[in-house]
Amino acid sequence: MSDYELVCGLETHIELSTKTKIFCSCTTEFGGDPNTHCCPVCIGLPGTLPKLNKKVVEYAVMAGLATNCEISPVSKMDRKNYVYPDLPKAYQISQYDMPLCKNGYVELSNGRKIRILRIHIEEDAGKLVHQRGSTYVDYNRGGVPLIEIVTEPDIRSIDEAREYLERLQLVMRFLGISDCKMQEGSMRCDVNVSVRPQGTEALGTRTEIKNMNSFTHMAKAMEYEVNRQIDLLQSGEKVVQETRRYNEEDDCTESMRGKEDAHDYRYFREPDLVTIQVSGETVARLREKLPELPHQRLERYRAEFGIPEADAQQLIKYRRIAEYFEAAIDGVQNPKIVANCMIGQMFSRLNGDSAKESFQVNVTPENLNALVKLLDAGKIKMNLLKATLEKMLDTGKAPGELISEADMGGVDADALKSACEQAIASNPNAVSDYLSGKEKALKAILGSVMKATRGRADATEAEKLLIQLIQGTNAK
Repeated sequence: MSDYELVCGLETHIELSTKTKIFCSCTTEFGGDPNTHCCPVCIGLPGTLPKLNKKVVEYAVMAGLATNCEISPVSKMDRKNYVYPDLPKAYQISQYDMPLCKNGYVELSNGRKIRILRIHIEEDAGKLVHQRGSTYVDYNRGGVPLIEIVTEPDIRSIDEAREYLERLQLVMRFLGISDCKMQEGSMRCDVNVSVRPQGTEALGTRTEIKNMNSFTHMAKAMEYEVNRQIDLLQSGEKVVQETRRYNEEDDCTESMRGKEDAHDYRYFREPDLVTIQVSGETVARLREKLPELPHQRLERYRAEFGIPEADAQQLIKYRRIAEYFEAAIDGVQNPKIVANCMIGQMFSRLNGDSAKESFQVNVTPENLNALVKLLDAGKIKMNLLKATLEKMLDTGKAPGELISEADMGGVDADALKSACEQAIASNPNAVSDYLSGKEKALKAILGSVMKATRGRADATEAEKLLIQLIQGTNAK
């Protein structure tokens, strides 16, 4: 591929988290028995009239503001005509020449800006279900509101495509306008791929890979398609403009149909919906509602709190986790302690990204905050904090219910020395291993000290004392 350059643009469809559909009052809830979340409007029965959901427009404007777009003061809806079984009207209500948002960008970590040509609103289609040689249609998804975010052909690598999509997903989740669950189809993208000789400016013939709903599959499909196109060009053949699908079993792309151009859809203005007008006051109001965006929060965590970038990335990946962290650090001296508690002990109890997204843990941010403030005040040591947090995660109790006043008193010098001497006497094998050069053996002895003192001893002081006592005994 060194002689060729990838040129890629993405068309990302994101289902909006409104309670009702874009043109009717049917629920947008995922799932349900087939064809139970639909009505005469969203299945397009004759004589029905659509009515635009105001919240859809507001969510789309927020998406545009968060991606540096211009918001069109006037836009309209159009009919996009084509005959597919998952659209019973034989047309889709979308936007064509007057989209709601335009001329934005998403900046990548390498500093490159992926330009956004447009963001427009439209209705989703139904779903085809293939079973035992037959095809069934479920119209539950039909009429669910979408935004389609279309980039310019600015992406130059598979890694850039993935990062752009991940950043877009993160922003939409922080805005609260979509859960962007690719596995449920609430975020999916069409990938437009072409190649050209390195150093040339003319665009090659593109193919479109439809409905990618996995980062991994998108990367594999792009890699296959790039290599397929290069092989064609090097063999003296031409790339045909077409729509293709990714075949997971064979790890390849397959032709579906010739790629349509805009004129093939015979766009015309939707006669049953009025012009959309977005005032400057509305834009200002929605801009005020925008939360601190993920990249802004990442920089703040690094600059203000000294949290390493890898840890900060984990804290901002889901909005609930970021909000929990913000609540838990209120008034604490070192927010890194809170971050370590969450990423270490809390995350270890969560199985997979879906669990992190919901972030259902037994410890409230207020209780974690109270626990860390005990450490700040010098009333407990780090080892007792960790042990108490484990109990809090098990029981949901507040730290005051698990740590007594005696526990907060620490361990005096005589009691610590006695506990260390007892630990040395009880672990002769570990002592021998340590004296023979196995430094990790000291941890086993230290564990006995911490158990005996119920975690109240200072682990650093105890370790130093153990070394002194062991070396002193050995010298005799």
